[in-house]
Amino acid sequence: MRAVLQQQTLAKPASFSGVGLHSGNKVSMTLLPAPPNSGVIFRRVDLDSRAEIPAQVGNVAETDRSTTLSRGNAKVQTVEHVLAALYGFGVTNAVVELDSSEPPVADGSARQFCKMIREAGIEAQAERVEPVQVTEPIEYTHNGTVISAFPHDGFKITCTSSDKGGRFTQFFSVELTPETWESEIAQARTFCFYEEIEYLIKNGLIRGGSLENAIVIRDDAVLTAEPMRYREEFVRHKILDIIGDLSLVGAPLRGHIVAVKPGHAANCGLARRILLQVRRPSVAAQSFSPPGDTPARQSTQPKQPQVSEETTAPLDSDQIMQILPHRYPFLMVDRVTRIDGNQITAEKNVTINEPYFQGHFPGHPIMPGVLQLEAMAQVAGILTLKQADNAGKIAYFMAADKVKWRKPVKPGDVLQIDIELLRARGKVAKAKGVCTVRGEVVSEAEITFTLAGNS
Repeated sequence: MRAVLQQQTLAKPASFSGVGLHSGNKVSMTLLPAPPNSGVIFRRVDLDSRAEIPAQVGNVAETDRSTTLSRGNAKVQTVEHVLAALYGFGVTNAVVELDSSEPPVADGSARQFCKMIREAGIEAQAERVEPVQVTEPIEYTHNGTVISAFPHDGFKITCTSSDKGGRFTQFFSVELTPETWESEIAQARTFCFYEEIEYLIKNGLIRGGSLENAIVIRDDAVLTAEPMRYREEFVRHKILDIIGDLSLVGAPLRGHIVAVKPGHAANCGLARRILLQVRRPSVAAQSFSPPGDTPARQSTQPKQPQVSEETTAPLDSDQIMQILPHRYPFLMVDRVTRIDGNQITAEKNVTINEPYFQGHFPGHPIMPGVLQLEAMAQVAGILTLKQADNAGKIAYFMAADKVKWRKPVKPGDVLQIDIELLRARGKVAKAKGVCTVRGEVVSEAEITFTLAGNS
């Protein structure tokens, strides 16, 4: 039985004024108590409609450098720091009133928002709230980011962060409680790399940014108006963002989050996956059911597979798991980026969290070649099983020819898997696979597999 927690709100209002980090607009913000079962709501008091936007992942509109919520014509950006502060203290119901489109950045951390919550006080409510419990491993990948959720009795976050060049790589892990939130995470400030500033300005961002509310990293120098607050301040701020973004599931979360180079898009993507898992029992029974009783057509002559209308659409991990029977830790495909007739391109994000790295090899982790071969076989299976004739079947790996492993694959690499279906004769198909990392071939093979009914 899942634990049930008491709902909480603020005892009285608390206000603060400043400027928005990205908009540069002056803004006044007030945190207000809210009735039970309200959740967190952003209210735009500068609009005639006084539009309200619930803090729910379904309302996420943009994730470029911050998280933006929208509803109708109203939006509010950079919500993650305020949301993290409310979540960190266990506040489940609150109204965030704003007279502009963005909360004040303050010093770039959540410290000021924590001060507001302490000044307001926290009031227990009679109603209870059921936490969202991660019951099985979930993984979400996006542009080099890998973020996963695992079953856990509390709420724990383990994070590794760095820039694209691997500079300032930091690691931190924390079991989140109101105490650890305020002492270990809340004071970590936002940061950016000097070479990003031009891009951010050209895209209308960081108009309110300065060394008073952000850290700038230039080459090996750290530019800041005050000393670093934590040795791992950068990764701790990434954890702060994760907390704020994952709070959009709308309830206390129970699970262990493991993130590598996280960003808002991936954080929100994982939040959606977590909610999907909660709702999955009602649809799971349909996932692998054949669409009808019509037997698959067979031919004694070679034929080109018939592509369905949906075949060309990219596939995320949830859609992949509706096609393949594989599950963690043996699912070797994270995303399908392209399907074009008899060809398919997919990706596998290779992370240090892969269980096989514990033994292959300690101190010199390398992805086993046989697992690259397995990844090719799974991608070939996806292409074949997407054909209308093969829905509901399972592809069994039979043989591999012309196998070559050319270069090692290491943690942090993105394995691109390109498959071309060479022929399909009855229940037997053959495909050619090539794996690349950053455009260089690391392995290749010809794969033969057979199809069988899922019974």
